[in-house]
Amino acid sequence: MARYLQRTTDHPQQQREPESPMSLLPEGCIATVISCTTPRDACRLSLVSSTFKSAAEFDAVWERFLPPEYQSIISKSSPCPSSSSSPSSLLCLPSKKELFLSLCDQPILIDDGKKAFFLDKQSGKKCYMISGRDLIIVWGDTPTYWRWTSLPGARFQEVAELIDVCWLEIRGKISTCILSPGTDYAAYLVFKLTAESYGFKGLAVEVHVGLVGSESQKRTVYLDAVRGQASLPRENDGHHPKERGDRWLEVELGDFYNAGDEDGELEMNILAVTPGHWKSGLIVQGIEIRPKQGR
Repeated sequence: MARYLQRTTDHPQQQREPESPMSLLPEGCIATVISCTTPRDACRLSLVSSTFKSAAEFDAVWERFLPPEYQSIISKSSPCPSSSSSPSSLLCLPSKKELFLSLCDQPILIDDGKKAFFLDKQSGKKCYMISGRDLIIVWGDTPTYWRWTSLPGARFQEVAELIDVCWLEIRGKISTCILSPGTDYAAYLVFKLTAESYGFKGLAVEVHVGLVGSESQKRTVYLDAVRGQASLPRENDGHHPKERGDRWLEVELGDFYNAGDEDGELEMNILAVTPGHWKSGLIVQGIEIRPKQGR
């Protein structure tokens, strides 16, 4: 019996894994190392030990994941219609980690409400959505062809709804200097189709993405959402729309690499101009630019 008790007493100690040598470093040193990784890596490293978990919560870590100009961006912003908090309250949050996560999950409006700004949760890279009002929509100000309306859950006060056109052309531009350098980006049209929409089934839509003054990337996409299926999958071949977490649809327009070594303008074009082919029921919220991560 004495031998049995001795064995059971020793058992937990024998099963205890040895501490990592890194765990013996001061928390400040560990925090400095973690701040040189990514937000995703920081969350993973917080599982290594209690020391790593504590170091991964340091404000110095999450401040490195925020854009250098984050205070200026927030101070000039306004809340999205679907947001319940004001941007001014962001700077009063108790930790930089909470601020980072808020900017990931709750976009804020900039440029007088013409664009939405948010951060990519995995990398901390800057992301934007260009509103319909900030896009060039051919015939967009002609009530016979397009109308501007409000929708619950949209990021902007107004979205564009297509009434009836043959010539569908939408163009958008964004300065590359406000994007994160050294980043692979992709552009997405964010939209919906009304129940009464027509003209989009099997319609090949030509899209272009590229820097102004340079050769653009050209591809063909389709905006018809159902394609004979009961529901729309969230993953597909990249040429058809997929459903987003906010219940809107998106289709990739193209990708590009932002080196960040020179100022330029990224331009995105959407064209479906077959004569006599009338289209209706497309609701455009905007064009989103975010890091391309195969999602």
